[in-house]
Amino acid sequence: MRYFSHIPNELLDRAKPIRMLVTDLDGVLTDGGIILDDNGMEYKSFQVKDGQILRYLRDATIQVGVLSGRDVAVSKIRCEQMNVDFHRHGLTDKWGALSEILSDKGILPAEVAYIGDDLIDLDLLQRVGFSAAPADAMPYILDKVDYVCRKGGGKGVFREVADLILYAQGKLPGLLSENSRLDPTGTNPTKNE
Repeated sequence: MRYFSHIPNELLDRAKPIRMLVTDLDGVLTDGGIILDDNGMEYKSFQVKDGQILRYLRDATIQVGVLSGRDVAVSKIRCEQMNVDFHRHGLTDKWGALSEILSDKGILPAEVAYIGDDLIDLDLLQRVGFSAAPADAMPYILDKVDYVCRKGGGKGVFREVADLILYAQGKLPGLLSENSRLDPTGTNPTKNE
């Protein structure tokens, strides 16, 4: 599969035991920008492709969580819409929060993948089994992660890492064939355009 031709086998091996995918929010699920209106209302833009893969992660028994340093209503709303397994906001110690969650769920740090982009994520990125960052993360973060995404924050980074994990575990090819609507002749009988 060309999509993953740039990934070395040792990195795929690191992704095989992953049972939980956790992500930062600002700078990963978003581009890190904040839009404020005259009343101080905050707006953010999210990539729908990130949310689309959640069902398939769940089917693969991979739990999903969000850990955010900011405590903002719109972020909580998006996490609820995505129906993630857990989300915590306003954190200063993300590793402490995740440690409690892992203890409750019986999951080891080596079975966790984490996506982060800045200093608040650094400790956690160095403690998990698989770490990733958006292409536009801070340079000192890029130097510390296992995988640097091809995409920048808010552009489908979560989806890229989720696809990589599913591919490493041998589950993505099955999803592709299950969801293909092509008939044997290569035409799409359901396409109405």
